[in-house]
Amino acid sequence: MGKIIELKHISKSFDGESVLDDISLDIQDNEFITLLGPSGCGKTTTLRIIGGFVQPDEGDVIFMDKRINDVPPHKRHVNTVFQKYALFPHLNVFENVAFPLREKKVPKDEIKRRVDEMLSMVMLSNFATRRITGLSGGQQQRVAIARALISNPKILLLDEPLGALDLKLRKDMQTELKKIQKSTGITFVFVTHDQEEALSMSDTIVVMSDGKIQQIGTPTDIYNEPVNAFVADFIGESNIVDGIMLEDYKVKFAGHTFECLDKGFGKNEPVDVVVRPEDVDIVPANEAELYGDVTSVTFLGVHYEIIVDVSGFKWMIQTTDFVAQGEHIGIKLEPDAIHIMKKSEYSGMFGDYSSFSDEIDELSSGGEEEE
Repeated sequence: MGKIIELKHISKSFDGESVLDDISLDIQDNEFITLLGPSGCGKTTTLRIIGGFVQPDEGDVIFMDKRINDVPPHKRHVNTVFQKYALFPHLNVFENVAFPLREKKVPKDEIKRRVDEMLSMVMLSNFATRRITGLSGGQQQRVAIARALISNPKILLLDEPLGALDLKLRKDMQTELKKIQKSTGITFVFVTHDQEEALSMSDTIVVMSDGKIQQIGTPTDIYNEPVNAFVADFIGESNIVDGIMLEDYKVKFAGHTFECLDKGFGKNEPVDVVVRPEDVDIVPANEAELYGDVTSVTFLGVHYEIIVDVSGFKWMIQTTDFVAQGEHIGIKLEPDAIHIMKKSEYSGMFGDYSSFSDEIDELSSGGEEEE
């Protein structure tokens, strides 16, 4: 795969407030890349700069080795699917998908052939004559995708396209979008604040915060090897504690020394230690160096989510084994459960579940509009 888009030192401000701060990013041909981050991190602005809807204050947008900063959206080989699909309610499904081709005066027989191909790909062949107003949200999204793809763009930009769908439909469409991307070979640039969406669909994830790129990597890399406390906290759940890297493969935290798999840190260097909740083993309290009291137990179907108070620090454990609230338990950590990160501006901001609440998480991730 070769580079299809290069963003070089892009900066953008709105009303004197920095939204993007010197970001650089290479996007490969035939890649499903996701820009992931909380509201206000700059991901939607990045998408709009690629599409030509927003001009960067500084930096260059390179498309297949040519600078396109001044090229308007309709002259870029890029199409966009927004969260609000912007379909024509007075036209049926066939005519909505055919619209870009009719605008280009494509012959009727070719229009029919290409629209039929697109409707087949998005599994709407039997809906060609349906009015848009008679379709479900998921069906409308498929129409929007078919219309965006029919012009054979090099890149498809998707701005929170699943946001308006219910949970089951979102999961179905995640699978469908990945399948469509692979079958067409078109580069998809997808924007979301939903971590599960990003992990399940992407070849590459770009984690953003405060107008900067925090980490770029595969879903596995991002999850298993977060570079700082922000990434560790934003991608899944994480227990993040202060530690001291005593030497290669040996770290001290919570008053005890543990073996780990990390090296290359300075002797006695302060670090952040991240332990994923699913990597914690529950053992009898007298068999562990860390132990504490269970303060809450939540059943989530596949597993229990348990909060344990260990000397005032609230750990989260995800386990299929039931333990009761108030029980005194031990926490066992194998070396491969411990991941060491360098200290960053996000150190100390995440990782303790004292105030953990699903409701608070939902409230804080709402309002995903302008960025």
